[in-house]
Amino acid sequence: MRWSEQTWNSIEPIYNQILALPFLTELMNGSLPREKFYFYLQQDTIYLSTYGKLLAGIAVRLDHPGQREAFLRFSVDCITVEMALHSTFLKEAPVSMDPEPSPSCLLYTGFLSTQILCNPVEISLAAALPCFWIYQKVGDYLISHQHQGSNPYQAWIDTYSGEEFARSVEIAIRICDEVADKSTSQQKMTKAFQVASKMEWIFWDSAYRLETWPV
Repeated sequence: MRWSEQTWNSIEPIYNQILALPFLTELMNGSLPREKFYFYLQQDTIYLSTYGKLLAGIAVRLDHPGQREAFLRFSVDCITVEMALHSTFLKEAPVSMDPEPSPSCLLYTGFLSTQILCNPVEISLAAALPCFWIYQKVGDYLISHQHQGSNPYQAWIDTYSGEEFARSVEIAIRICDEVADKSTSQQKMTKAFQVASKMEWIFWDSAYRLETWPV
């Protein structure tokens, strides 16, 4: 069994809890309050700035030219494609366009920054993978379980359930497996993947709660 299969199996309970989050169940049926979706998008914009740097940092540390090219492309797509999706929704948002990062956003971005600064590239790869893989799995789940009819969040669902995003996820998984096969740090890779998966749960939950600092 490949590293990716074993590791995904280890986070199945986390993934199932993600699917049960009110943020995603309400997004799926279109009833999610706009203010919560706008809050999520603003925090995600902050997150993606760090995530794009993580992907670029991974790219320059990979040995294989094809792997480097793939992650450089992921880094660019992170900025262009997803930011374009965000701007489509946020242009109608009646809220500040210069938000402060929430505690959960800072927790997640701090975790990712630590991986690229302090750990071997395979650990950074493992920490970056859940953002690809979980979003694709969530997108596929939402589009296959949503009711027919108009949904104000359909563009978001379609982006992460689309074939182009699925191809990127397949490439990212394959590269992680290739690197894991040569690594002596597979357990640490799995731990980084598990922690990042928990961060995905925290991020969506914090958006639903419109999380603020306690003081």
